[in-house]
Amino acid sequence: MLENSMLNDLLFDPAYIIAGLAAITFILFIMVIVCLVKLSGLKKKYRKFMEGSDAKSLEELIQSEVSNIKNLQTEDIKIEDEIRNMNQVIAGCYQKTGAVKYDALTGMGGQVSFALAMLDRKNNGIMINSIHTREGSYLYMKEIVDGKCEVLLGKEEQQALDKAMGVTTK
Repeated sequence: MLENSMLNDLLFDPAYIIAGLAAITFILFIMVIVCLVKLSGLKKKYRKFMEGSDAKSLEELIQSEVSNIKNLQTEDIKIEDEIRNMNQVIAGCYQKTGAVKYDALTGMGGQVSFALAMLDRKNNGIMINSIHTREGSYLYMKEIVDGKCEVLLGKEEQQALDKAMGVTTK
């Protein structure tokens, strides 16, 4: 039929070319269908996202969220300041205590006398010593600075101070 056709010069049957092009066309047709299905799914998601919303309300929503974020950042700064203030207050509070009960007078019994050390974070504070005798009770207070006292401490007072500072004694 086609005597002067260049297809006659081919070493293989031209039907193979037609079959190959048909296969490629079929694969492309399947790919188009898959893309259309995915596009349909995206359209459904987009409609659901935009349902009841127009560009104006979306813009208002975004602005509202940005405003909320700014408010949260302001609150966060206030909270950080409050925590800083609390840490300063806590630093001056008594945080460490050590107490030792003892008999001030031999033969009295009951260990009704005591030494109480109360210290802050920097080992500053007071030593309270209550001595109970037959005649009465006496209360003494000594100042502690950097874990030391300018006045000589009694054995029980030193034990109370060591307990408060976490020093182990033998």
